[in-house]
Amino acid sequence: MRLFALSCAALLYSAAAAAAAAAEVSFPQAFPESSLEATTEIESPGHLVLFSPVREVNNEIRSESMARLPVMGEGRLYEISRDSNREKARDYYVQLLQGRNANILFECRGIRCGRSNVWANQIFGQRVLYGRDATQDYLVAGTVDDEGSRWLTSIYTVTRGNLREYVWVEHLRLTRGASVPGMDRGNSRVLGPIVVPWEGGITYRFDWSANDRRKVLEWAGDSGTQVAITGFSSLVPGQSIEEAFDRAEQAAISLSEVLAKTGVPAERHRIIVAGPAIPFSDPDRQGNRVEVTVVRQP
Repeated sequence: MRLFALSCAALLYSAAAAAAAAAEVSFPQAFPESSLEATTEIESPGHLVLFSPVREVNNEIRSESMARLPVMGEGRLYEISRDSNREKARDYYVQLLQGRNANILFECRGIRCGRSNVWANQIFGQRVLYGRDATQDYLVAGTVDDEGSRWLTSIYTVTRGNLREYVWVEHLRLTRGASVPGMDRGNSRVLGPIVVPWEGGITYRFDWSANDRRKVLEWAGDSGTQVAITGFSSLVPGQSIEEAFDRAEQAAISLSEVLAKTGVPAERHRIIVAGPAIPFSDPDRQGNRVEVTVVRQP
C-alpha cells in the first residue's frame, strides 16, 4: 500500500470523469419543471454531433471537431416552466450525468457556442430552438455501460426572443467501432468514483449500499486493476488543517482494510489524501467521504 502526495489527487480526478454506468443507460429523466413538446426517433449511419463551437460558412456547417456517427436513439424537446429557468434545467442534467459517471466531452455557453439559428435549424432540426446567441448553452457527454456499449447525451438550452425557454435532449447509442473525439478506449478504463460517506474518529462507519460494494468488487475483479481510495474531510470549528487531513487519511485506510477483507488485495490499493483541499460543486460529493475509483490496465 502506498501513500500518494496530495498533488496526485487533482490529476486522478481530472482523468476520472468517464466511467461505467448501468448496463442499460435509459433516457435521462426530464427536468421536473418542464413539459414535453416533441419526440423524435433518431437512427442514422451519419448523425451529426459537434464537439466544438459551430460556424456557418457559405451555408456549410464548420466546426473544429465534429463527427457524423452511426447512432440509434431519441431526441426530446421540452419547454421550461415560466416559474423556472434554463440555468436550473442545465444544472439538473449536469448533475444527472455526473450521477451516471458521464464524461463531458465538450460544453459551451452563450456566443462562444456560435449562432443559435445554426444549432436550431441545421444541427438539431428544431426551429423552436432558434433564440438569442447570448442565452444558449450546449454540452455533449459520453458514457460507457457495463457491456461496453457507448452512449452520447447532448443537452442544448436556449431563451427565445419571446422569453420562452427550451431544452433539447438527445440520447444516442453508438454503433460499435464508431470513432468519437475524446471518447476513446482509454476512457472506459476509469470506473467510478463510488462516493462513500463516513462518520467516526477512532473507528469509522461507512454509509454505502450493497449495490455500490458489488460494483467495486466487480470492477476490481481483474488482477491488473488498481483501486484509488481518496479520503476527504470537512473542516470543523477549531480544527487544524493537519487534523482534517489526518482524519481523511485514517478514513481512507479504514475503507482500504474493509476492501481487503472483501477480496480486493491491499497491494492494489492506492491511498490518496485530499482532506478539505479539493472542493466539488456536486452536492453528492461534499463532506466527510471516501471516493473509490478503479483503473483498469490498458
